[in-house]
Amino acid sequence: MLALRRIGLVLLVLFALLNVILAFHAARFTYFYDNPEKTPSKKPENYSTSEKLNAAFFGLKLKKSVVTDYPKIPYETIRLTNELGQKLEGWYIPVKQAKGTVILCHGHASNKSRVLCEMDYFHELGYNTLAFDFRAHGNSQGNICTIGFRETNDLKTAYGFVSRSGEKNIILWGVSMGAATILKAIPEHSLKPARVILECPFASLYDAVQGRLRSMNLPAHPASEILLLWGGMERSMSAYGFRPSEYAKDLTMPVLLNWGAKDPRVLRHETDAIFENLGALQKQLVIFENSTHQSYCTNEPEKWRATVSRFLQVSPQPAARPTAELQTH
Repeated sequence: MLALRRIGLVLLVLFALLNVILAFHAARFTYFYDNPEKTPSKKPENYSTSEKLNAAFFGLKLKKSVVTDYPKIPYETIRLTNELGQKLEGWYIPVKQAKGTVILCHGHASNKSRVLCEMDYFHELGYNTLAFDFRAHGNSQGNICTIGFRETNDLKTAYGFVSRSGEKNIILWGVSMGAATILKAIPEHSLKPARVILECPFASLYDAVQGRLRSMNLPAHPASEILLLWGGMERSMSAYGFRPSEYAKDLTMPVLLNWGAKDPRVLRHETDAIFENLGALQKQLVIFENSTHQSYCTNEPEKWRATVSRFLQVSPQPAARPTAELQTH
């Protein structure tokens, strides 16, 4: 009996220790430290032994991503203000006789300079473009990131900036966290974009956490459940209720969903769940066979450009029921 009590005590201590470690990981994953030196983020594989040990117990110390590249064509730097009063920096590039305006949403730990490839092509097609840094990213203010949960307010701010100009043909493009933010923001803020382009969005925050652990070759259970629990409490958000695949039901405009077949973070079943739930009359799923969780514009440029161009040229057609198209080539 005494031995069983000791074993139980040891297990309890280990479980408590695991919770403490994962609480630190959850906090670090959603907090970006100021980076006045503009030093680029170091990859975990390049950490020293002491840095690896510190990361193992307290999580990766993420710094604000550095804006390293700038548009090669004339652009305007704009400042937007979100619901917290934080200043968000964006780049707006107008064109003469524009077909519409594309708002671009980057991913987690990224910034607007990482979507220049996409921005350039939309401009080439004749669209105004607006790319902005979410809170805690790039040159925007703030340190706390909620992986898209409250970033919907940042997108609402950018959308309002464009719609106030009288623009009627607004297109939303987003990758990873940016795509998940779009899925949540449309029903949450009653946004009415003409079209939506989603690239590798996660089906739920729970799936996103598992994908993160998977990419680091760490066991997903029970770490993902505990990480989500602590992350939700630390950031006062409904972590388990954050499900982009469910929000997809409220998207009724034409939607293009892109996914990389070699993506280790977002799996096929997540992509299928989002695609099947889309309430759009016209929806299309395109698979990029040679891509991981990355920019398809830079990795498979010919296919991506052709896919996007074709999607934007097709006129929305009334239909009695949703139509779907799957393309892999």
